[in-house]
Amino acid sequence: MNQPNPQRGEIWAQRLRHLRSNLGSGSKLVLEGRLTRMVGLTLEAVGCRAAIGGQCDIISSSGEKIEAEVVGFSGESLYLMPTGDIRGLEQDARVVPTGRSCEAVVGEHLLGRVVDGAGRPLDGKGPLPAGLHRPLTGKSFNPLARTPIDQPLDVGVRAINALLSVGRGQRLGLFAGSGVGKSVLMGMMTRYTNADVTVVALIGERGREVKEFVQKILGEKGMARAVVVAVPADNPPLRRIHGAMLATSIAEHFRDQGKQVLLLMDSLTRFAQAQREIGLAIHEPPATKGYPPSVFAKMPQLVERAGNGDKSGGSITAFYTVLTEGDDQNDPIADAARAILDGHIVLSRQLSDAGHYPAIDIEASISRAMNDVITPEHLEAARAFRHLYSVYRQNQDLINIGAYEAGSDEMIDAAIDAMPSLEAFLRQDMFTPVELSESLEDLMSLFPPATGNLQRV
Repeated sequence: MNQPNPQRGEIWAQRLRHLRSNLGSGSKLVLEGRLTRMVGLTLEAVGCRAAIGGQCDIISSSGEKIEAEVVGFSGESLYLMPTGDIRGLEQDARVVPTGRSCEAVVGEHLLGRVVDGAGRPLDGKGPLPAGLHRPLTGKSFNPLARTPIDQPLDVGVRAINALLSVGRGQRLGLFAGSGVGKSVLMGMMTRYTNADVTVVALIGERGREVKEFVQKILGEKGMARAVVVAVPADNPPLRRIHGAMLATSIAEHFRDQGKQVLLLMDSLTRFAQAQREIGLAIHEPPATKGYPPSVFAKMPQLVERAGNGDKSGGSITAFYTVLTEGDDQNDPIADAARAILDGHIVLSRQLSDAGHYPAIDIEASISRAMNDVITPEHLEAARAFRHLYSVYRQNQDLINIGAYEAGSDEMIDAAIDAMPSLEAFLRQDMFTPVELSESLEDLMSLFPPATGNLQRV
């Protein structure tokens, strides 16, 4: 009978201890799935589990990895949305959950750079160094911890400075149809606004506009304190949404450092349309003119991240462009944006066609924080301007056809006399900034406090 070998027993004991230690410290087993269905940009996978917002790698037979994000599930199926090109995918491709979720890498190294929706450089200036990681979706903010809006912001545009005064931390919408000067006005505010950092998000727009905006509108001087996130229209809808969130996360980072940040997003409508594509692709029922409910839930989640910070003293003043299809101001996205923003600046096609730039419709525009950031004298002069301007516009047809007889109404006569000066006040060359103090002086020269507000000097 063979005797037990103590040396062999010790060897097996060491092996068991080694295996036991590896089992305790090793990574968890990943349950892989497979791709079973693809309709449009929606991918359906079975055999794996992942949380909403989690990332998965889809591995083709050639070994190529394609990143995707979980956007929904039904029964045993996961709905995935790719963040890049899906060419080369085939049925039964491996789906590997990574356990990660999308994050934003932020830091001072982003100043002067142009990145895509994933934070990768587009400007050919080399790779980006490591930075801080922030959740792409941001963190909830206690509304009572926000600093109130009580400081005016100079945007360099006379009509806005004087009649639609903006406060630091305010969120406004630029409402316009196509071709009425929206991008030009946004470029003016980009160059002339007094801010420490400018973050520009070009979401879902034409690709050629990216280079034009960087070189012609921002220029070398403007880019020195700016970060541009560019996600043109040919990107997948999920990447467009990530681009808007990334730009907001970058702005939040600089705000938390106590800096005054200007966030310009062109456009909020394209962000909503990207969410509509995703919602409809995963069979979410359309609610309002083809827009599913998730669109109207995502918009305030994005917009509410801007604004003033807490005791750090930083702020994010945000301008979101809103495209009004067919110049319809009651478009669902435009209507929803008006409800969640702190004011809206409407651009008029009629004024644009007449060569009036910037084509701001003063009657249809409003700044909800204006009363909190200006003096009573400024407010009275602005009201007098708007009143005379509105009187003329309401009677313009009668005046143009000669049906109005001078002397019939004192207020209309005053409006007719004042109109050339009012129109000259509203016009401004795109390359000529007008500071806040100068804008106020020009307004007060038209409506001095001692004249009873409605008498023009």
